[in-house]
Amino acid sequence: MSALPESSKPPTRAERKHCWKLRDEYFTCLDKISIIDPAIVDKDPSRAEGCLDSKKKYEDGCMASWVEYFNKRRVIDVRQKQYLEFSEKMSGK
Repeated sequence: MSALPESSKPPTRAERKHCWKLRDEYFTCLDKISIIDPAIVDKDPSRAEGCLDSKKKYEDGCMASWVEYFNKRRVIDVRQKQYLEFSEKMSGK
């Protein structure tokens, strides 16, 4: 499945499902090498050589705006989780 042009019709249910699958595979690969921010891979691909194939499939299989959103959302979600864990630790719960 190739990248969808931004101006095309909305992706079908199957295309969305495929995109999410590719995203999850890529993010799982990043988790294994402890990379939270996918932007790190853009800046220094050598840090994630084992994930570059997954990255390409993810970027080719999802609309660029979705990739950008998912990547930012990943960082935000991890930071929120870390903050909540820190807050619970500090409050003694």
